[in-house]
Amino acid sequence: MNTRSPRAPAPAFDTGHFRQALAQFATGVTVITTRLADGSFRGLTASSFNSVSLTPPLVLWSLGGSANSLPIFSGNSHYVINVLAADQAHLAKLFSTRSEDPFGAVEYELSRTGQPILKGATAWFECHNRSRYPEGDHVIFVGEVEHCEITPAQPLIFHGGQFRDLA
Repeated sequence: MNTRSPRAPAPAFDTGHFRQALAQFATGVTVITTRLADGSFRGLTASSFNSVSLTPPLVLWSLGGSANSLPIFSGNSHYVINVLAADQAHLAKLFSTRSEDPFGAVEYELSRTGQPILKGATAWFECHNRSRYPEGDHVIFVGEVEHCEITPAQPLIFHGGQFRDLA
């Protein structure tokens, strides 16, 4: 089965306009975390998270193809997608910078496979790193969810370039 379509014509807009249009879509905010072979942890903020399938349970997220952390997440067998709660905007900011060790400033527990789960997240998904697909300037990661949990906390929302909550 051919999954590629013919190329679309060149867009009639620039990347700035495209970015502004995308900012009109309200999205949740996640921090993707993983454990390296040496036992240290890595994490990054991502708003590109979505469900793919209920059976099997699959989710996706994407990462820039030039990101320093791409080899880490491409090579690890597991990661956790932490859906941030409304009071965790500081974590989104912390994990979006190139801080040496953001885990020194956050509370976490370990998943069944030893991955860091951020305390207070409104939901989390422990995923097997099932597949990766390069598309455009990003790589799409598909994770098979092995375990997930929820809390009653309200989610953090990102819209129009700002963090917001449902209230």
